[in-house]
Amino acid sequence: MSTVKNIAGIAAVLAVTFCAGTAHAQSAPLGGWVDSASFEFGTNPQQRMARVAIQNDWEQRWFARNGYHLSGYWETNLALWRLRAYQNVPGRTKNIAVVGFTPVFRYQSDSKLGLYGEIGIGVNLFSKLYKNEDKELATAFQFGDHVGVGYTTAKWDVGLKFQHYSNASIKRPNAGANWIIAKAAYRF
Repeated sequence: MSTVKNIAGIAAVLAVTFCAGTAHAQSAPLGGWVDSASFEFGTNPQQRMARVAIQNDWEQRWFARNGYHLSGYWETNLALWRLRAYQNVPGRTKNIAVVGFTPVFRYQSDSKLGLYGEIGIGVNLFSKLYKNEDKELATAFQFGDHVGVGYTTAKWDVGLKFQHYSNASIKRPNAGANWIIAKAAYRF
């Protein structure tokens, strides 16, 4: 029964985040819902992560100066965490699905090409509690914040970011989980 609840919860969060993202959509391909799609691979000492995401640019230009400005995008993502030493037993594995929604601020050139820096904080829902012998996240709801850098061409966006998951001490224990993540996005 809990598996059905988890799947239903993930489906509900996906629906809400998708609707939230589309509510802010500008004129873009695919009915204004999606500007780009990405694949990300993350790693830390205890696990690996693969994540797919869709993004929608805000098309805003704040603090424009000297050919650069602050803008951003909405991101909806779905990830799979693969724990490689579950309960600190090498070779014992566990999978956790994570769905998330993140507003991201990006400082970039006015042409949207070249180097950029970004920062984001969003909400995530885990299919199972992350609980290892030495590290535990006590809630299925987690905040996910990141800081990253990258390079954009007319069609591709490649980046590297540091990401941290935590429930902001809503409930303890709250050990957090940190990742180094590589990203490749294709812009429509």
